[in-house]
Amino acid sequence: MSTHLKGIGITDQIAIGKVIIFEKKDIDLSNERDELPYEVKEKLLLRSIEKTKKEIETLYENLKERNPQEAEIFNFHKALLEDEYFLDKLKKYLKENFSASWAVKKAVDEISLEFENIENELFRERAKDIKDVGEKLIKNLLGYKESTIDIKSPRIIVARDLAPSDTATLDKSNVIGFITEFGSPTSHTAILAQALGIPAIVGVKDVLNYLKNNDEVILDTKNGLVIINPSQEEKEYYYQKIKEEEIIKRELENTKNIPVITSKGKRIKIFANIGDFEEGILALKYGAEGVGLFRTEFLFLNRNSPPSEEEQFLAYRKVAELFREKPVIIRTIDIGGDKKIPYLNLEKENNPFLGIRGLRLCLREKDLFKTQLRAILKASYYGNIKIMYPMVSIKEEIEEANNILEEVKRELEKEEEKYNEKIEVGIMVEVPSIALSLEEVIDLISFVSIGSNDLIQYTFAADRTLEKVNYLYLPKHPAILKLIKHVINVCHENKKEVGVCGEIAGDLEMVTILAELEIDELSMAPTKIPLIKKILLNLLN
Repeated sequence: MSTHLKGIGITDQIAIGKVIIFEKKDIDLSNERDELPYEVKEKLLLRSIEKTKKEIETLYENLKERNPQEAEIFNFHKALLEDEYFLDKLKKYLKENFSASWAVKKAVDEISLEFENIENELFRERAKDIKDVGEKLIKNLLGYKESTIDIKSPRIIVARDLAPSDTATLDKSNVIGFITEFGSPTSHTAILAQALGIPAIVGVKDVLNYLKNNDEVILDTKNGLVIINPSQEEKEYYYQKIKEEEIIKRELENTKNIPVITSKGKRIKIFANIGDFEEGILALKYGAEGVGLFRTEFLFLNRNSPPSEEEQFLAYRKVAELFREKPVIIRTIDIGGDKKIPYLNLEKENNPFLGIRGLRLCLREKDLFKTQLRAILKASYYGNIKIMYPMVSIKEEIEEANNILEEVKRELEKEEEKYNEKIEVGIMVEVPSIALSLEEVIDLISFVSIGSNDLIQYTFAADRTLEKVNYLYLPKHPAILKLIKHVINVCHENKKEVGVCGEIAGDLEMVTILAELEIDELSMAPTKIPLIKKILLNLLN
């Protein structure tokens, strides 16, 4: 009799095959402290860091041609080993007489915890990348050999979790699926599965207690279902489903680059939300017509000092050049009192979602804001970049931000720096006050993007991260639809485009409603683009 387990499905596919179990050996870290001189331990640590960097560079070079998206993750790994914030923590623990391996463990645990406490799920998943780097560094310090997955025939990999370095060495031609006990839709396993089009189910509780090598399983990722030792009837049913999915897959591939035009002749642009270059690559793969939301927070978090103008410029330019003539809307920094940022000295707030965040922070930390604007403007010379202010509440905030932007432009002109002099500036509508008074500010901006997640949260006065009040996440409530329709009407009356970059832009039911409300643009997670396009094309044509 078959056993059924539930998890979170990735890529909406089916796989049938035998499993191979991957379990890592624990590292012995029994010697927490030692009496070695600081200079000796520092030399040992720096030597191991250099060795680890070379290993990471090799992984990057081996991957960048066939899987550029996955390869970019290793640039982040290398950057961590060069980061002053990380290195300062290592030296601090060495001076406190911790062994070199324990200094790494404590520094990695601290930084990982900081990432795990970030609201954005994509950033939280970066904690696993940090732990992966730490594990490699500790193994080099102690002389451990890397665990590898030896796959010689088609198999479904089962593990507690898979780190980037685990997946980078896989013979992916023999990987027909993934099952992990931990993980989320933004985990590295999920990113890899999406990049390679491999069925995966993550977050399957206690899965290793149910499976052994060579057990046969079915992965039904659409329903997040793992079927262990399936019956003949179950296998026949899913083999037929695979045939049907192949037909659908070909249809999605054929429609992903088709523009969405309604029966009334209205064009709806389909954009992607991204947080870095690697997500940009994924967005283009899935047919994105541009970037509706480029989150920049990752550049600012978990470090002792803010990113330099040059560091930001290179990050923005890289994405601008990737998308060429396609628009890239860069959201200025959107962090606040709920994040631990050493160089800003932000006070702990009782209700950080109502405190200093978004544009409020930028207007308070003007040097930080000006540096980011300089970097964005300089990068605008290399592509179709637009600027977007988040968390706007009143007209005066936009006026002050625009004045600072003009000041930065004049500085660049004096320095003879090139930038797009016609760069467009827009705002996110996330606060009901700005949604209801949009007529007063529409002449100050070029476009609007509705941040539906916060707009819903602030309209119902319910923390969207608090499970006890998640029943108040009501995107189809008349109050929300009236606010959205009002924003669309004001924009269209003033010949300005309006999009949505919150979760509802990729919701199968909400996109049809937004289309009927005559939205101009929808921006979503890259992997949702083909299906959303297909739904809209079927609905509207």
